[in-house]
Amino acid sequence: MPIQKIGAILSGIDAMQCLSNIVSAYTESKKIREQGRTQRREIAAWETTTCLNTVASASIEYKQIVEQERAKRREIDSWERETIANINAQRDLLMAYLSRSFDERAENFRALFGVVDQAIAADNNDQLALALHSITELAKSSPFQELANLASVRAALNDPDHKWEF
Repeated sequence: MPIQKIGAILSGIDAMQCLSNIVSAYTESKKIREQGRTQRREIAAWETTTCLNTVASASIEYKQIVEQERAKRREIDSWERETIANINAQRDLLMAYLSRSFDERAENFRALFGVVDQAIAADNNDQLALALHSITELAKSSPFQELANLASVRAALNDPDHKWEF
């Protein structure tokens, strides 16, 4: 066999080996690229899952906080209604007291002026002086004197067994 034929055979073997190496390298490269894609997909799926879990947790926490705040608002509204009702009841009681107090004063003034009229008609100067003195003393006194001590008024308003005298 001539040397040229042996060289061609060896060259063919080298070319086959080279081609086999190229195919192996290409296959390995393709496998590595596919593994990289798979890893990137897995990472993307993990990140998506983590993101969704975070959003779901935040949503659940938000709903819990909303319900807690609604409950607090209901408590505040209830307290507000009770407080306003108490204030209105105390106001009504105080207004009734003042109304009766002024009614009583008006009646006392009417009665005293009636005595004045009688004293003038009877020409009784002693009775006239006494009636005018009583009118002056009544005018000097204030129906608010009893309200001056707000602590006692507040205690009386808060005491359901307190007897109001008018």
